[in-house]
Amino acid sequence: MAPVSTSFFLNFYFGQTVAIAGTNTPDAASFSVNIGHNDETLALHLNPRFDASGDKYTIVCNSKKHGMWEQEVRPGGFCFFRGQNFKIIIKLTCGAFLITLPNGFQFTFPNRFCSDEYSYFCFDGDASIRSIQIY
Repeated sequence: MAPVSTSFFLNFYFGQTVAIAGTNTPDAASFSVNIGHNDETLALHLNPRFDASGDKYTIVCNSKKHGMWEQEVRPGGFCFFRGQNFKIIIKLTCGAFLITLPNGFQFTFPNRFCSDEYSYFCFDGDASIRSIQIY
């Protein structure tokens, strides 16, 4: 199955939480959740990798500024399964994104741009997104 890419604009403000529900493909290599201002300026790139880019069962987080990737963070906690549903919860705080994975594992990734609003969402790779809820 070819990787899918979907992008759209939706206001996401400081203090809000976004819940993303999806399903990994049975042969998933990786997928990514991207939040930022546009495709060249991503505040959060959350990339679970089943087997991609030389990584196996690894989560890679990063940000992209003016098209240039910054320093990767590998928080651990990989808990995704091929062909299975998942739910990721992301809360935007002043200094960080608080991310909760499907098994309840939590970690933070710095809000490197210190913005209190992001509106660009993009989902790439071997997963289909079923719902997005901001509250």
